[in-house]
Amino acid sequence: MEEKKEDKPKEKLEEKPEKSVKEERIRKITHVYYSKPEIQKVIFDFSSNREVCPRYFEGFGKRPDALQYESDIFELVKKGATSFNCSEELWENPLSISTNMDEKQLNGLRIGWDLILDIDSKYIDYSKIYAKIIIDFLEFSGVKNVGVKFSGSKGFHMIVPWNAFPKEINGIHTKNMFPEWPRILTRYIMEKTKPKLIEEITKLSSPNKYIKDFQASKEVMPDLILISPRHLFRMPYSLHEKTALSSVVIDKKKISDFQLKDADPFKAEIKDFIPDAKSGEAIRLLMQALDWSKETSHGESQGDSSKKSTEYKPIHITDRSEKNYPPCIKKILLGISDGKKRALFALINFFRLIGTEKDELEKLLYSWNEKNNPKLHTGYIKSQISYAIKRKPIMPPNCMEFYQGIGVCFPDELCKLIKNPVNYVVKKNFQSNKYKSDYA
Repeated sequence: MEEKKEDKPKEKLEEKPEKSVKEERIRKITHVYYSKPEIQKVIFDFSSNREVCPRYFEGFGKRPDALQYESDIFELVKKGATSFNCSEELWENPLSISTNMDEKQLNGLRIGWDLILDIDSKYIDYSKIYAKIIIDFLEFSGVKNVGVKFSGSKGFHMIVPWNAFPKEINGIHTKNMFPEWPRILTRYIMEKTKPKLIEEITKLSSPNKYIKDFQASKEVMPDLILISPRHLFRMPYSLHEKTALSSVVIDKKKISDFQLKDADPFKAEIKDFIPDAKSGEAIRLLMQALDWSKETSHGESQGDSSKKSTEYKPIHITDRSEKNYPPCIKKILLGISDGKKRALFALINFFRLIGTEKDELEKLLYSWNEKNNPKLHTGYIKSQISYAIKRKPIMPPNCMEFYQGIGVCFPDELCKLIKNPVNYVVKKNFQSNKYKSDYA
């Protein structure tokens, strides 16, 4: 009788993942697009004194890096680069930057910064409305020269160049106040333009002019997380991985006329993103923003050591278990798809304020990121933790609008009594301790 042979398990061959449709689409045009001399020149010119980092569809290149020649752009493309990103900060020598540098060392290298406003929305029409409103407000505030470019997806990037800002205010060097002052400026602009934004979006989205569309306005607020140390944004005329469109520069007076077809990579008209700003033309805007910040206690740091209201005061939490987290934080920790960078900013500051140590914080945030779809790049999370750990903790954003904007605000009864997620944990601990003392 013939012995029955056992079927040996076949060795499973490792299959290479197929390229996505989006990746195939953009890779078909990168070589032709970035080989154009005018594209190389406009990207290279903008890179002066900036840290530059190529993106290879999903992952980013090494940092720090900079462009030495126009031809560097196409050489990187031949190695697989699909887009180019750069810093808001201007550096004496970008290649000298190190993650080990402290604040004083970075200030020594930094020669300035541009104010970049990132208007992003699910709807390009909303982004157009907000861009026009912000331009009107900036012009009203004395800033006549503002650059505008398409983000490559559904929003716009706006730039108030470094030359427009005063180099010193009350003995404080403006260049050293990054990211504090740009964040204050962005919050100030958001606050002052909010009523007009709601009014205009209501006209667009609601047939009843007496019903204000407060929720829709939250879809187009600038992303404050863009303003952070060594954060990168898409360079003018760089391609966008998801759309394969070009981040084209737009005449600020023609934003309403902009159509996605105008960002066709092979029909793009070359224009300068940085306007010819007058020296110091943004001084009134900056002074008004700093005054507003003092009055409303929104300032992170304005260089005034006498300002006690924004100084960190230790908070002693005896029970930091998840049952004491506010609903918004619990919701974020389940994983989200939109607003991940804003959520990360809130999580870092929330957990630092309640006493979470660095190792525990890192473990928590990396675990949270695994639940996000899509995930944030690990390097981004690492850089945000590193920056935060070097500084005193600050309060996370206050309740309602910020958390409503990322779809995680589901208040319970206790939420009605607090203004910040940290206050929620404090009250929970107080209630728990009182219960123990009363019934122990």
